[in-house]
Amino acid sequence: MKTLRWKLLIVLGIFAWAGWLVYPTVVYYTQYYNLSPEAKAQVPRSKYEGLRKKALNLGLDLQGGMYLILEVDKSKLTPEEAKDASDRALEVIRNRIDQWGVSEPSFQKIGEDRIMVQLPGVMDREKARALLGRTAMLEFKLLADDKTTSDLLDRIDRRVSALERGIPLGAETPAETSATAVPDTGAKKPPADTTASAVPDTGKKEPAVAETTAVPPESLAFTDTTGATSDKPFLSMIGIVGNDMAVPEDNVDSVTKLLARPEIAEAIPKGYYFAWGKTEEAGARKFRRLYLLHQEVELTGGYVTDAKVTVGQGSDPKLANKPVVLLYLNTQGAARFAQITGRNVNKRMAIILDGTVYSAPVIHERISGGSAQITGMESMDEAKELSVVLKSGALPAPVNVVEERSIGPTLGSDSIRGGMISLLIGFIIVILFMGIYYRAGGWVANLALLLNLWLMVAMLALFNATLTFPGLAGLILTVGMAVDANVLIFERMREEMRAGKSMRAAVEAGYHRSTITIIDSNLTTIIAALVLMKFGSGPIRGFAVVLTMGILASFFTAVSLTRIIFDYFVVVRGVKKLAI
Repeated sequence: MKTLRWKLLIVLGIFAWAGWLVYPTVVYYTQYYNLSPEAKAQVPRSKYEGLRKKALNLGLDLQGGMYLILEVDKSKLTPEEAKDASDRALEVIRNRIDQWGVSEPSFQKIGEDRIMVQLPGVMDREKARALLGRTAMLEFKLLADDKTTSDLLDRIDRRVSALERGIPLGAETPAETSATAVPDTGAKKPPADTTASAVPDTGKKEPAVAETTAVPPESLAFTDTTGATSDKPFLSMIGIVGNDMAVPEDNVDSVTKLLARPEIAEAIPKGYYFAWGKTEEAGARKFRRLYLLHQEVELTGGYVTDAKVTVGQGSDPKLANKPVVLLYLNTQGAARFAQITGRNVNKRMAIILDGTVYSAPVIHERISGGSAQITGMESMDEAKELSVVLKSGALPAPVNVVEERSIGPTLGSDSIRGGMISLLIGFIIVILFMGIYYRAGGWVANLALLLNLWLMVAMLALFNATLTFPGLAGLILTVGMAVDANVLIFERMREEMRAGKSMRAAVEAGYHRSTITIIDSNLTTIIAALVLMKFGSGPIRGFAVVLTMGILASFFTAVSLTRIIFDYFVVVRGVKKLAI
């Protein structure tokens, strides 16, 4: 009696613990999973995220999401660099997705150059493609001085004019540069809108931040000089914003093609090149800034140790409530940054990400805080994406999407509904068969089967596993296999009772002599499942994991739980005969 009482308490404790594990899954999928985005916004974020993290995850095929095949472009890499480029790209992509917060993503290298990525629950295709394909090459470069820029613009205008008139290059006549056509960048005192300054150390844990502020477009006036004069064909396509050249959106392609012409490219001094800024707006005009930069890279993103998103604060009202990305440099990067800013005081430095200039502030003084900030993002989401790619590092080579499939939530819901119907039908058929054929013993086995499913879901939630459609198939298969052990036990008990043994002796013999056979049959199935987990792909592994958990759970419920129930009736209640 004492032993039976302890066994019963242990079993009840196990199932109470299983209920605690299953509770977040039940609450999350019954109350929050199907809510609209507006309704989810009303739920406290801590509560919603807490339930989501503890709940059983659904795979790509059940909740919808994205499936992508990426190809690493190694064409511009050296043989040494290309050797492990795919492995490094896989690691960078994994870090980005983990920091993005996707639940249970799946990654797999295919061949030498391709990577398979599954993102359950992700429906924003453009955002996912941008995050995965961004090379995240961060560079700091100095802008050309005002005289170099002004002379080059004048030289380009004379060349374009000569080409249009059919005059041989070198024979073109100098042209005066109008004050309205060439941006005035010769002011010694930098404008307040494009400043970079060190922030004094106040003793707080946050390090001093070097402000690298882009001019908020809404605060600027777009000076339209386009089409102003026919003898300045190049400058006639350019406007002015602040102290920068600003090309209207309609003229960007024309300017790009013009600068790419060999005759114009030859005019650009060695060691310099033009770079575009982001698309901005000033009033009703969309434009992109055009910068003349030194080709020499002063600092790269390789020195960045962390990147965080915050909201702009301080005395500058133009930065208030604007998204800001804080960059934190390692010791070597901080030292180099201090040297660079120290020897380039009153010069402008461009912060370039993937070839696009995000901001080009003026350096006021030597900055030794080991940190900087990037502004100019249009939204917090864009700032978060930027921080993710900077923090996870740059891709070793460009990554192209060669295959993309999106699975909508409707298809996932249909799969869940079909799987649950199959599970319910199989469960009902097994219950009816066991109840009719084995009568009282069959209903004991049915109770064990129900608790077996409960225990399986708890085990999946405990290991934070992902339930896929193949896994659901493994769950359905387990329902049929779970009663197999009870069938062996009941048949053995029938034989003992036909031989004239008492009910208590039949129960003892049935469980004792069947246990070895049950272990052997389950062990062989587990071995096969382990092989599938080792060598199978994602869906096959999901099936094998659920099957293994089902076998372990069914062995516990079929052998231990049902034995306790039979012992209760035979030993405690003194039942002499049970219909089996």
